[in-house]
Amino acid sequence: MIQNRFRGLGIALVTPFRHDGSIDFDALNRLVEYQIRGGADFLCIMGTTAETPTLTKQEKQQLKEHLVERVAGRVPLLMGCGGNCTAAVVDEIEHADWRGIDGILSVCPYYNKPSQEGLYQHYKAIAEASPLSVVLYNVPGRTGVNMTAETTLRLATDFENVVAVKEASGNITQMDDIIKNKPAHFDVISGDDGITFPLITLGAVGVISVIGNALPAEMSRMVRLALRGEYDSARNIHHKFTELFKLLFVDGNPAGVKAMLSEMGMIGNYLRLPLVPTRLTTMQQISEIVRELGY
Repeated sequence: MIQNRFRGLGIALVTPFRHDGSIDFDALNRLVEYQIRGGADFLCIMGTTAETPTLTKQEKQQLKEHLVERVAGRVPLLMGCGGNCTAAVVDEIEHADWRGIDGILSVCPYYNKPSQEGLYQHYKAIAEASPLSVVLYNVPGRTGVNMTAETTLRLATDFENVVAVKEASGNITQMDDIIKNKPAHFDVISGDDGITFPLITLGAVGVISVIGNALPAEMSRMVRLALRGEYDSARNIHHKFTELFKLLFVDGNPAGVKAMLSEMGMIGNYLRLPLVPTRLTTMQQISEIVRELGY
C-alpha cells in the first residue's frame, strides 16, 4: 500500500521575481533554505501560490530542475500538475521527467464546471497514468466546482496511489465527512491556513501553507503541537496569527505573502500580471506586523 508522505507543514512555495519580471533564483534559494531550517516537512512547488499560470513551459522546467537540485532530497517535493483538459494533463504526466519529485498535486478542472462523474473520470485518468502518488486539490473558490465528499471518497477507495486531498472548500462538515469515512491510506490536508488548527483536531494530517513561506518555524510548531494533541499550546499560536491569516489574503494570494516576505528582506515585491502587489494600506498593516514579530 502506498503511504502518504505529505504530512505536517507543507509550504506552497512562491516564485520570487526580479524587477524585470525574470525569476529570481537567488531569492528562491534563500527561501528554500529558510523553509527547511524552519521545519517544513515538504514543499509544494508550482501550485497556485507560485503564480504557475504566468510561467512559461521553459520556466516551469527550469524551476523544477533547480528546486530538485537545491532541495536534494532533504524534504519531499509535491508538484502541481493539473488543468481543465484531461487529455492534456495525462499527456504531461506520461511524458514529463519526474525524477526528484515525490508526488503530484492536481487541481479540480476549472472553468468547464464538470459534474461529479466528470471529476471522477478526470482523476481516474490521472491516477491510472501517474507513476507517483496523487494528491487531489479541491478549491471551489478558484475552480467554480466543488468536489463532494462522496466523489473524494470514491477516488480514495478506488485508487491506492490517490493518497490525500488538499481541501480548500471551507466546508468543515464536508472535510469531517471525508476524514470520518476515508480508507486507511488516504489523508486530508488543510488547504487554508486559517482552519488548519481546527481541521487537525478533527483528524487532518497537516497543511499546505501560504503563510508558512514567511513564518515556517511558527507554523511548523503549531502543526506539530496539534498533531501531538497539545491543543492548548497549538491554539495559542493559531490565535496569535488569526488577523494575519485574513490580512494576507485581503488583496489576493500571493500578493499578501509576497508583501510580507519583501518587508522581511527575503524577496522583491514583484508579481506577474494579472496579479499586482497589495494596496498601500494593506502593506502598511503588514509592515507593522513584521516589526511586531521582530523581523
